[in-house]
Amino acid sequence: MGTLFRWLLRGVLGLMALGALCVVGVYYFVARSVPEYDARLSVQGVTAPVEIVRNIHNVPHIFGQSDDDVFFGLGYAHAQDRLWQMTMMRRTVQGRLSEVFGPRTLRTDELMRRLDLNGLAVTSVAAQDAQTSSALEAYSRGVNAWINQVNLRARGRGAPEFFLFPGEVSLWSPADSIALVKLLALQLSAQAQDEVLRARTSLQVSEDRLRDILPDAPGDRDAALPEYGALFPNLPRDGAIPVQLAADPLSPLRAPAFAGASNSFAAAPDRAAAGGTLLANDPHMTLTAPSPWYLARVELTGGGVIGGSIPGIPLILSGRSAALGWGLTSSYMDDQDVFIEQLNPENPQEYRTPDGWAPFETRRSIIRVKESDPVTVTLRWTTNGPVLPGTHFDLATVTPPGHVASLSWTALNGADTTLSAGMAIMRSDNVDEAIVAAEGYVAPSQNLMLADAETIALQIIGHMPRRDVAHLTEGRMPSAGWLAENQWQGVFPYASNPRFTAPPSGLLGNTNNKILERPFPLHVSYRWGDTQRIQRWMRLMQTREVHTRDSFIEAQLDTVSQAARTLLPLVAADLWFSGEAAPTGTRAHLRQSALQLLADWNGEMNEHLPEPLIYAAWMRELQLRLIRDELGPLADAYTHIDPVFIERVFRDTDGAGAWCNVVQSSVTEGCTEIAQTALDAALLTLTEKYGSAVASWRWGDAHQATHDHTALGDVRALRYFVNIRQSTSGGDHTLMRGVTSGRDPEPFQNVHGAGYRGVYDFADPDSSVFITSTGQSGHPLSRHYDDLGNLWRRGEYIPMSLDPDLARAGAVGITTLLPPG
Repeated sequence: MGTLFRWLLRGVLGLMALGALCVVGVYYFVARSVPEYDARLSVQGVTAPVEIVRNIHNVPHIFGQSDDDVFFGLGYAHAQDRLWQMTMMRRTVQGRLSEVFGPRTLRTDELMRRLDLNGLAVTSVAAQDAQTSSALEAYSRGVNAWINQVNLRARGRGAPEFFLFPGEVSLWSPADSIALVKLLALQLSAQAQDEVLRARTSLQVSEDRLRDILPDAPGDRDAALPEYGALFPNLPRDGAIPVQLAADPLSPLRAPAFAGASNSFAAAPDRAAAGGTLLANDPHMTLTAPSPWYLARVELTGGGVIGGSIPGIPLILSGRSAALGWGLTSSYMDDQDVFIEQLNPENPQEYRTPDGWAPFETRRSIIRVKESDPVTVTLRWTTNGPVLPGTHFDLATVTPPGHVASLSWTALNGADTTLSAGMAIMRSDNVDEAIVAAEGYVAPSQNLMLADAETIALQIIGHMPRRDVAHLTEGRMPSAGWLAENQWQGVFPYASNPRFTAPPSGLLGNTNNKILERPFPLHVSYRWGDTQRIQRWMRLMQTREVHTRDSFIEAQLDTVSQAARTLLPLVAADLWFSGEAAPTGTRAHLRQSALQLLADWNGEMNEHLPEPLIYAAWMRELQLRLIRDELGPLADAYTHIDPVFIERVFRDTDGAGAWCNVVQSSVTEGCTEIAQTALDAALLTLTEKYGSAVASWRWGDAHQATHDHTALGDVRALRYFVNIRQSTSGGDHTLMRGVTSGRDPEPFQNVHGAGYRGVYDFADPDSSVFITSTGQSGHPLSRHYDDLGNLWRRGEYIPMSLDPDLARAGAVGITTLLPPG
């Protein structure tokens, strides 16, 4: 017996030792890919020494004797810290994710092959100006120099993810950077999805009720569109076809609620306390670990530039030079149209055009799938654009038999000069130069906010489609692709894009709100991203005669919900302080306690308060109850509340109060009744999850920022190491925006927000500040993986200085890249 015990003990100890050895070995190989920032290296591709000085926050400050060498250094730094992220974005746009992830990503690859963004990027290389072409070549050499260093020095394959998802890391090319700009355009575009949703909803409700559930921004004309069912008969009207479920984290497609947002605002010198212009910008994107954003400074021959970049793209997309600051917000320009193409009944390889039947432009593409057989996809294009299957954008729900759907989109341009325009903006010395430089910008359309020493301006950049004034749906719903009046007629000249310079008020701001009133087809868009945040911004701006850097930071971090301040007095008007005090422990007592808290609340979506959680849960339950009986399964597509819709209902605007009545019920319900029922249901759900002590509920417990790793975030053993979770304030309609997921079981998780914040003060440029949502490194073992995220959560910033001595002070490392020999 003793002998057996000894052998068992030896076996257990041996297994433990072997396990420990395996852990040490894995850690050793994974840790090898953490970059060493103090190094002197001889590399191919530079003409003179390049210095990459990483300050205490690991922000690279890149110095070289020529612009090409500086862009080489930027490519090297991007690849050092974000090689996995860059290669995954490249695989995405190339439609090659399935080579690594198998059938899981086949649907995404198929869409990317059909759009052919990578092929269009390849042809766009020749369209770049000479300066940009040279920068792209140099940047690619810098990325490839790091890839070569990984191979030569056994740097752990460059990132730990490559051990789990092996695959060839091919060399970078200029086309790859252009392709990533097009990928960004796809992530920020949702007009096609909105067209489909409007068409589907119009099949369910009347025109009057359609205006309620999909309300226009104030000022839009009220002329009715044709009924979609009349344009294309034989479509289901009962919502039986389910809506598309939430996308895979690896998919670049975003639901309309997450397809781009941002804030930017600026003050002229006479509205600034220190007499210099001010500019603030916080672009909003899906929160991931690492952040899509990467801070960098490049010292060009024309001067230093610092701010936020996207790894893989050699641009400072939002930032400043010594003379100019610029920021971006999504313009929501209607630059996509869905067309319904009629197939020839005698020959399905042909489609109908204004001139008769014509053959599709057709080719085949092979998608290689890990551990599965390759899949061959037949790609078809019409004169309107690529044909998309019904499985994408829920197109099957709006495409009648004998037809297919195609997509027109400004980003489907094979001579795309967006990157050249971005480079020219970055090199501009004043507002006027930057506006001229932006003419070559194609997609994604953006609001470009500008500030120099003297003035401020807002310019919409990006191609604006020219539609016929007789267009049957005005681009708001899918239209017949064979009618000439529906087809695009090119794009409007750049001079047609809205521009605002040196406003008399001395202030400019955009929160994705409607910015002007113009008739179709110069309208820019019917769909805008905000009607609430802009009201709060205007209030904050009007409370001060002059502004400072700190007042701009205060506005950027403001968490008061104008939507809550508007809706609660309407929805709870007949519930507040009504009836006698209910006995403790009853549903009525719980309701009264919640209403008392809301009555004393100022609308601040503070993470430490229970009121934001009660309000958010109530409004979510209320909207669902308002629309479920009319829309059926289609109600699941409305994942986020629309404050304008709820306000219309409770004000009974144009008869919108009809939504309160349950259609299937034999009695007529009122809005007060449905509001109370929704509140009781919301409180029941919250009690089951957070307990019965209402005052102890915290918005931050539900509104956690989910910076999840796109590939490893769902892996049980690894997600605790690679995902970053933080309790956060803000909400769907606050300036410090934290958009909720809208999906059960965690509908209030913060999944979309400001991955980058910057505030630039031209009275004292080196006092400018910025921050990103995670850290500079994409390596989970690096201390810079999440160090900036802690500051971001607390609303703190780091300095934005172009002083080289400040960059060197306390640097975490200096990498010197030397030419061979």
